[in-house]
Amino acid sequence: MLEVKGLNAFYGKSHILRGVDFHISKGEIVALLGRNGVGRSTTCKAIMGEVPPVGSIKFKDEEIVGRKAFEIAKLGLGYVPENRDIFPGLTTKQNLQLGIKPGQDVANSRWNLEDMYDLFENLKNRADVEASFLSGGEQQMLTMCRTLMGDPEVIMIDEPTEGLSPQMTKRVADLLNEISNRGVSILLVEQKLSIAMKISHRVYVMGHGQIVFEGTPKELEKRDDIRKEWLEV
Repeated sequence: MLEVKGLNAFYGKSHILRGVDFHISKGEIVALLGRNGVGRSTTCKAIMGEVPPVGSIKFKDEEIVGRKAFEIAKLGLGYVPENRDIFPGLTTKQNLQLGIKPGQDVANSRWNLEDMYDLFENLKNRADVEASFLSGGEQQMLTMCRTLMGDPEVIMIDEPTEGLSPQMTKRVADLLNEISNRGVSILLVEQKLSIAMKISHRVYVMGHGQIVFEGTPKELEKRDDIRKEWLEV
């Protein structure tokens, strides 16, 4: 579904990504792990066209380097940024409806409003409430569900459990599993190692803008050296 080869990215003269390679298959949850500042969020932004990428990014075998962010989104690649970009002056329901793309075949989409309400009842209970009045956890779920309304085939989610309670963190994990079960691939950028190790099919570890480990969660569990050098604080 998504294949990244030799990806480089820069902020001015700062060389952030240095030849990043990874791939994601259909319905797979792939975690991108690493300490803050190693380039995980920049990887998502480069794939989405928000940071100019250098290298190859193929989505369903189609090269997308050079395309604009809205063009990439229309192809079926979703992105949930870390900062929970809700529209505060609009209601929860209106925020969800904004996720629908122009010309989208809504009747045949994987997700609709009722699906979102079934997955997270709080969104239904607060459908007519301005999104700015939702809790942090509710805003996170709203942002993820709004992206799903656009019926993406691959979704990149940056730090979905940041600042959330253990109960809400579990709800997010359940939603990620449901997304995967419906055949949608996930690139998960996550600080909480326990969540990523529990729900991911494969993991990549980043360090200094490069991939320093690739394998299954079980394989990473056996690599004390990798965890100590690149993950533990």
